[in-house]
Amino acid sequence: MIHKTFALVPSRYYSSAFEFDPVLGLLQFLHFSAIHTSLKLTRQSHSRILTLGFSQNSFLATKLILAYAVCQRPFHSRLVFDSLQHKNVYLWNSLINGFVKNSLYSEAFQLFNQLCSNNVLPDGFTLSTLSKVSGELRTVFPGKSIHGKSIRTGFVSDTVVTNSIMSMYYKCGNFGEARKVFDEMTVRNAGSWNVVITGYAVSGHREETWEFVKQMQMDEVKPDAYTISSLLPLCDGDVRKYDYGRELHCYIMKNELELGIDSDVHLGCCLIDMYSRSNKVVVGRRVFDRMKCRNVFAWTAMINGYVQHGDSDEALNLFRDMQTIDGVEANRVSLISVLPACSSFSGLLTGRQIHGFSIRKELNNEVSICNALIDMYSKCGSLNSARLVFEDDSLCKDAITWSSMISGYGLHGKGQEAILLYDKMLQTGIKPDTITTVGVLSACSRSGLVKEGLNIYSSVINNYGIEQTLEICACIVDMLGRAGLLDQALDFIKAMHVEPGPSVWGALVTSSIIHGDLEMQELAYSFLIQLEPENPSNYVSISNLYASSRRWDAVAEVRRMMKDKRLKKLPGCSWISIDNKTHCFYVADKAHPSSSLIYNMLDDLLLTMSDAVVSSHLETSTKI
Repeated sequence: MIHKTFALVPSRYYSSAFEFDPVLGLLQFLHFSAIHTSLKLTRQSHSRILTLGFSQNSFLATKLILAYAVCQRPFHSRLVFDSLQHKNVYLWNSLINGFVKNSLYSEAFQLFNQLCSNNVLPDGFTLSTLSKVSGELRTVFPGKSIHGKSIRTGFVSDTVVTNSIMSMYYKCGNFGEARKVFDEMTVRNAGSWNVVITGYAVSGHREETWEFVKQMQMDEVKPDAYTISSLLPLCDGDVRKYDYGRELHCYIMKNELELGIDSDVHLGCCLIDMYSRSNKVVVGRRVFDRMKCRNVFAWTAMINGYVQHGDSDEALNLFRDMQTIDGVEANRVSLISVLPACSSFSGLLTGRQIHGFSIRKELNNEVSICNALIDMYSKCGSLNSARLVFEDDSLCKDAITWSSMISGYGLHGKGQEAILLYDKMLQTGIKPDTITTVGVLSACSRSGLVKEGLNIYSSVINNYGIEQTLEICACIVDMLGRAGLLDQALDFIKAMHVEPGPSVWGALVTSSIIHGDLEMQELAYSFLIQLEPENPSNYVSISNLYASSRRWDAVAEVRRMMKDKRLKKLPGCSWISIDNKTHCFYVADKAHPSSSLIYNMLDDLLLTMSDAVVSSHLETSTKI
């Protein structure tokens, strides 16, 4: 029976190794079990170890503990460990690491305390592993304990251990302590500098990050691929930061950092992301096309770039190419990235297909995917489909799930349903955040539920400690304005704790137009022009307002201002999707390849309509 079980291993090497040396053969079997996460083979190997009397072999025990941990059976690993009479530090490390890999962090620290109480000296692996755990948990107290143990045992001079301790302090927000550890290091490698650079970069300390990069180069330590990948996220925004990104790209090419397969993918993803966030998605695509190896993360980065850029068609085309050309299967992140590209009525079919794919791959219960599906269905006009996803009993809803469904109701003008769902959310114990508040207030605004909306606003501010934001204030102004309470809306703006932005004054403009209040409209436009002096739409709109009042001098002044600033309003655009391709049309546009046929059809329609009008007049005359 035992011989049959080992026939599962499709390799002559394993069989010959077992015949030559049983211990070596069992080690190979356990290695195979861990690689393939085979619990069945791990148990069979365990049984063979016991049968052959190797239960006290520390090498086999270490591998067996690891195999059970990889198969998500850490307490089986503990049973193996407890059966051993002599436990060295390597066995303790295997067990601690197994619990860490299964996210049983409290048990891992308990094991560390037992290790110390049994007079076993921890090594660098033990200390660096638990330092990383403290950093991931953002709990500085156990991290300090590990730091102290490192000092007492002399491992503080180990560069790997010290780097882990520094990383822990940065993740816990203790920058001073981290920098102190760095300054006291006798030997630093590139990883040491990378820890500090990453710590500053992730926390948003941009100036300190770049200053530290200069110090790194002055210390004659060459930035590596990890250094560059930490710096690229800081290179979006203004022209100066974008230039930094281009310089880093040149550094990558000059130093051939992209030659390694892993480096090529990681740096490629970072470059694509940097260029996409800098509105240079075309350059990002060039990077993508030149990558030697493209995995699901590279495809997802490029898809996300197109989504951010508003090019939904190209994002969806790339999503199809990922699976058909490269044979790369979409994962959870790529599905979440591509779903916003389906957020229009024409994208509903593709959105349903992606939903079907997630069901086939058993990803449909992932809360992040369900949240994206609810948002997509709501924006595509299929509120019933969004509700079906939301009401699935297997879905473990978080605050974003509730906010997405509430916003969906608001988008469709179903204020009462949004309020009922909001109240139900509060009953489950989930507190509202800014996004939830904006969603429910928007629903109240579109449905004319002023009293209910103001009550919710008062509740979130006074009872839940949510601070005023421009988005929340814009909802209140819009809600009051739509109800015709323009003076009250203006009073609210004057009493705001935050400086009113374009969204707030824009809401007042819209309400003023609805109710024909020209004076309020002019006031709101004047503030918009102050806040957005480079936005041509504001000038055109206020010019039209002056023209409707026959204030030609004011119209001329506005046009002169536009000319001086060299502003030109972008033409309006209409579009239609046919066979998964979007066709865009601008005013007097002749760039479309079928423009001649389109204009011929338009002429025919105009002629037909003219004939219909003439026939109607003739028929009326005849009756008279």
